[in-house]
Amino acid sequence: MAENNNTDIHNEMTVGEMLRNARTTGRRKREIPTISKQLCIREEFLQALEDGNYSVIPETVYILGFARNYAMELGLNPDEVVGKLKREMGLVSDSKDEEDDDKKSNVVASADADVVWYRRAWGVVAKFMRRYWVWVVSGVVVVALAVGGAVYYVASGDDETLAGDAQVAVPVATVDNSEPKYTVQVRERFGTENAETASVILQAIEESWVKIEDARGGTVFSRVLVPGDVYYVPSEQNYTAIFGNAGGVDVWVNGVLIPKRGAQHERVADISMNPDDLVDTTTAE
Repeated sequence: MAENNNTDIHNEMTVGEMLRNARTTGRRKREIPTISKQLCIREEFLQALEDGNYSVIPETVYILGFARNYAMELGLNPDEVVGKLKREMGLVSDSKDEEDDDKKSNVVASADADVVWYRRAWGVVAKFMRRYWVWVVSGVVVVALAVGGAVYYVASGDDETLAGDAQVAVPVATVDNSEPKYTVQVRERFGTENAETASVILQAIEESWVKIEDARGGTVFSRVLVPGDVYYVPSEQNYTAIFGNAGGVDVWVNGVLIPKRGAQHERVADISMNPDDLVDTTTAE
């Protein structure tokens, strides 16, 4: 859908007026229920965005995420809409200091361009190691045993001890740490630093806000995941989760898909991310 970029008119409108105007004018007028089904966003949330009644939507990250998706669906510039919405909500200011900070950020980004190739190369290597680490470890074990055997043979100098047809069995790692067979194709991965140790993996099959908190209530991860997005939950602490759309999140425990933590469009909080708790809950259900 072509973007509606009438900047002069948009500068005079609120975000709600921009959204309503884009939906109700032009050759293709649309109804909120139709867009709600296409975006998997509740009708009352879309109506709240148009009315500027943001208190209806529970979290700020939800407000911004829904506004971005709604703007894209209506052919508006999502960055313009989200930026304007942040200013309306008082999350950012229009001061000259902010413009100066943006210019400085652009200078730093240009300086970092020289090391982009290095980061990309490291990303490829890291992805390979995560995916095929079992084979890499097995190869290292085999090489180490071979070298150790050769050193022992040379050091001992006892041919009789090594005589005969006896063969030494080389242990080969059989751990299967392959990722689950996800319900939908992976779009983007988050928390990849936890990928090798994560026992619990989350994947969005519908758009849903996901928030992970540590034992003290601190936020570890908070984002609106779209279908295909994957998050690896850290395993070293007791974490809990909040799902904005519990029916839209698959939970995998040690490679096994467990039942949903709630219904579609249902907000569920205090979901333990401890594998034992998730398995016990599943067994009870």
